[in-house]
Amino acid sequence: MELVKISKVIPNENNPRFIKDSKFKKLVKSIKEFPEMLKLRPIVVNKDMVVLGGNMRLKACNEAGLKEVYVLKADELTKEQEQEFIVKDNVGFGEWDWDSLANEWELKELEDWGLDGFPFDAEDKEEEKYTRKIEAPTYKPNNEKPNINDLTDDAKYKELITDINNSTLDETEKKFLIKSAQRHIVFDYSKIADYYANSNKEVQDLMEKSALIIIDFDKAIESGYVKLTNDIAKSYKKNGIL
Repeated sequence: MELVKISKVIPNENNPRFIKDSKFKKLVKSIKEFPEMLKLRPIVVNKDMVVLGGNMRLKACNEAGLKEVYVLKADELTKEQEQEFIVKDNVGFGEWDWDSLANEWELKELEDWGLDGFPFDAEDKEEEKYTRKIEAPTYKPNNEKPNINDLTDDAKYKELITDINNSTLDETEKKFLIKSAQRHIVFDYSKIADYYANSNKEVQDLMEKSALIIIDFDKAIESGYVKLTNDIAKSYKKNGIL
């Protein structure tokens, strides 16, 4: 890896992946705010300094006004391997753990960093600053009833409770913070679905009232527990449902 003048790096005209409009602007903004990342993820070039990986990053670096960029030379690849690398470098393997993202990161930050495809509302509206409406995920329960203690992960919650109880705050403040700490309890909805499917009617009714399980989708929409995607909403309106 080496630091070279950006003018020496040649964009790949046959690059099959591109970023348009707002996403490109976010990439430029990200480079300006966190240029150190470019050293951790250098642009890959061949022996002729033509980009094999990082074509859009190079374009964004130019847009951001950078004079130098880090490159990693892959000068031992055959032409066939170069073509294979270009495609494989742009393939996204795996899937995001959306629940983990929602619990560990602010949605506005994720959106600013270029992540999209949220199954929940990422607009971060002021009136919804501390709550999130999500699309209702669909789970197929199995025949095993999980232990009720496995339905949630409350490690962060317990840590906060300990800190609050050990603080010098008055009791009124402690009670408020203890209530707010419940926001950090993470629910495993796949296991909740299994628990619901193997519980008695009384438990099921209360789980439905708590919106842990969505059975009546229209009622859930009316109550604000879930929201429709634009495509579904348009279909509903077209058919006179909304």
